[in-house]
Amino acid sequence: MIVSNLELIFGKRINKHLGVVQGSSVRAKHAGRDIMAGLKNLVGGELKGYTELLQESREEATDRMIEQARSLGANAVLNVRYSTSSVAAGAAEIYVYGTAVLLSE
Repeated sequence: MIVSNLELIFGKRINKHLGVVQGSSVRAKHAGRDIMAGLKNLVGGELKGYTELLQESREEATDRMIEQARSLGANAVLNVRYSTSSVAAGAAEIYVYGTAVLLSE
């Protein structure tokens, strides 16, 4: 499955638009990560626990979008975009969407 933020793929032709596909993941902070983040705030630096949490969420949301595209018969998802939002205290949603298409040479 080709996944790209581009509207076109060089050397490929869009044969069919299959529609918008999406995936999301909502994750809550882990108490241990939250304590370490609080300590890190005192001295500065990357909050690696949160970085890992968001990376896992992006991967899960992307996998869900790809599965939805496959179920429509797509071989690519183009114009992919990501969005993040806070849905509750200590919980964030990663949302990804794009256009499912059927590409050919």
